Amino acid sequence: MLACDPAFVPPREPQSRTVMTAETLAPLTGSAPATARAELRALLTLAGPLVGANLLQMAVAAVDVIFVARLGTVELAAATLGVFMFNLLMYSTIGLTTAASPLIAAELGRRKHAVREVRRSFRMALWVGAAAAIVVMIILWNGERLLLLADQDPAVARRSGHFLHIILLGTFPAVAAGVMRTSAAALGRPGWAFGVTGMALAFSIVANWCLVFGNAGFPRLGLEGSALASVLSLSLMAIAYWLILHFDRRLRRYRLFGRWWRSEWSRFREIVRLGLPISLTWMAEGALFGGASLLMGVLGVKEVAAHAVALNIASLTFQVPLGIAQAATIRVGMGYGARNSEWIRRAGRIALAVGTGSMAISALTMWVAPRLLVSAYLDLGNPLNAPVVHLAVSYLAVAAVFQLVDGIQVVAAANLRGLQDTRVPMLVALFGYWVVGFGTAIVLGFRTPLAGVGIWMGLAAGLLVVSILLMWRWSARDRLGLTAAR
Repeated sequence: MLACDPAFVPPREPQSRTVMTAETLAPLTGSAPATARAELRALLTLAGPLVGANLLQMAVAAVDVIFVARLGTVELAAATLGVFMFNLLMYSTIGLTTAASPLIAAELGRRKHAVREVRRSFRMALWVGAAAAIVVMIILWNGERLLLLADQDPAVARRSGHFLHIILLGTFPAVAAGVMRTSAAALGRPGWAFGVTGMALAFSIVANWCLVFGNAGFPRLGLEGSALASVLSLSLMAIAYWLILHFDRRLRRYRLFGRWWRSEWSRFREIVRLGLPISLTWMAEGALFGGASLLMGVLGVKEVAAHAVALNIASLTFQVPLGIAQAATIRVGMGYGARNSEWIRRAGRIALAVGTGSMAISALTMWVAPRLLVSAYLDLGNPLNAPVVHLAVSYLAVAAVFQLVDGIQVVAAANLRGLQDTRVPMLVALFGYWVVGFGTAIVLGFRTPLAGVGIWMGLAAGLLVVSILLMWRWSARDRLGLTAAR
């Protein structure tokens, strides 16, 4: 209550045992790059490990599917629904805490009381994440009821409910790991994300092998074993990041867990203010593609299978601009904190160029060799797969078009996030994804002969509108007063 009183001045937090001089802070905070080449090097240094970590995270999810698929159709369907619910809510919660990234970056760029301010942002991000995790766990506990309300098969809903009752225990570790990963990257240690995710992938393979099928003396737990393997993998990641923040020579200077119980309600509210729009944006985008899958289900089984293949390929290539976007938030955020408009402009422009360039390469690959990409999922020589292969190739033709706009929108949103501008981009995303994107998908998918291709065109239309509007806002940042640091 005292913190709400403007006359109340909280006592100083204890300083780190390491004396933080301007000299020791320099490598931590960074400074405005003198040239575009220097900014590019700084961006790629941050983005490279994050891209790798994102790709490995997709591999972790694939491992679960590979093991559960051998248990039967009902178990696979139950796991698919359960994982979708868990991931949608978990990543939305992590999105809520991602607000710590631009705050930490701005504090480093500002270089004013950076150690203390970084610690406050980190601590309150953990608090926000913990509060949101409780809500998520309550929702997941009632997963079976929610699936039955969605008219899912009762047997599948029941098995999915059992799966969710176990995997919900991974919510706290997942959110904590997300906050620690974001903070480590913002503080100049993105490489740990790649290393920790690689370790989690190896552990997940072994844990699934042991717990799903009862190997190496472990009990055969089936679907529940897969959920338990996920919980253990997420817990291992959280422990690994905790050790890194304690023992990494650069990160331990911040003593991020110092007085973790101490409240900073103004910072708590700031993280919620910035993070809630990020969370809703991520949820809207995830739900859009989930909704597209449901629309495909209305068209038929072949359409669903082809959609799954094409979407998996597009999701894989999306991890590259996503990692670049994560790095862009940090680089633009540092320029924002330093009140350096040239740094902001250069960092955002280079991130957009790199993100768009990476997607141009993937788009060209989808145009030139779509069957080669599909062959990684389906046997092209099997005549039974021919209808699915044909549909998947036609969907990839549309995906090639929206690769470019998808790369632009994710980096443009990240640039604006670096300026701590999240509310309007959220409204843009809701309008573009659901009014334009989903609306167009329904019209083209069910009112024209385009069918599945029309649904993908709807996705492309939504992403195009979002990318145009976000790019306009980024271009008008000075006129809109977005670059005036608070």
